[in-house]
Amino acid sequence: MVALVMSMILCLLLGLAVVLAVAVVARRDGRDVLTPHGEGVVAWVRERSETVAVATRDRTGGWVSSAKDAKDKVVEALPGR
Repeated sequence: MVALVMSMILCLLLGLAVVLAVAVVARRDGRDVLTPHGEGVVAWVRERSETVAVATRDRTGGWVSSAKDAKDKVVEALPGR
């Protein structure tokens, strides 16, 4: 079991090293790491995350007390509703 966990950690670290090596070289060369489509997806996710975070706060600024209340607030905040 220990060997399996250590192997998984090693694979994770190798994958992280490859991604960092590619991203750092691309940034140094002045290239974007993501494609224009990827940048658009990241912007959309940030926008949606802010909308959901705002929608799940109650009027006092605290978090809503139940999952049902949270779902109702998120549905109310969706565009076109």
